[in-house]
Amino acid sequence: MRSLSEIDTIVKRASKGVGYSWGIAEEVGKNIKLLETYGLSGLKNLNDYFNSLKSKKFQHLTHISTENQSKIPYCPIIAGTSFLDQIDELKDLVNIKIENMSYPILFLPFLSRASEIVGKKISLKIDEKIFLLNFNQNIYSNYFANEILKHADLIQISFIKNSNTFDQNEWDNLYKLSTNTFVEETDELKKSAAGAGLTDND
Repeated sequence: MRSLSEIDTIVKRASKGVGYSWGIAEEVGKNIKLLETYGLSGLKNLNDYFNSLKSKKFQHLTHISTENQSKIPYCPIIAGTSFLDQIDELKDLVNIKIENMSYPILFLPFLSRASEIVGKKISLKIDEKIFLLNFNQNIYSNYFANEILKHADLIQISFIKNSNTFDQNEWDNLYKLSTNTFVEETDELKKSAAGAGLTDND
């Protein structure tokens, strides 16, 4: 089995070899390592995408808005890089749609990393496949097939407002139970507490 370090190194070199800058190649290396960590077929999709560059052209999405359309399929790597670069502006948008993207699995890790940067969960829908990106810590999805996903007709992205999964009553109840561990301070405890009895000779 290949190590994550090997994957990162080879992916960076291959990305540079097909024409991306070293800066973008570094990003792709991080991304494929991330996908493989989560059990998604990052390297398989990247390899197929790079092979397709020999015969196909892809549109560069350099400025992302709420609605993004192109007759030529978008490059997932340039679109992802743009998403990260513009994350401070994009985080306040309610919903972002991108139509006609090639190899969308390669776009996914850019959003996972963006989730950590802005401190918000991100909901991602790739056609009928749903992903929930949690601060770059894990990915919940109904898609874990080890297959190549060559195209997405529609990608939908939304930022999820942070909220607790419990209500105030539940919090108050647990807090009340936690007070059972509190020990009432006595003169004896004061004498035996950390630092008690020490004198300062300075």
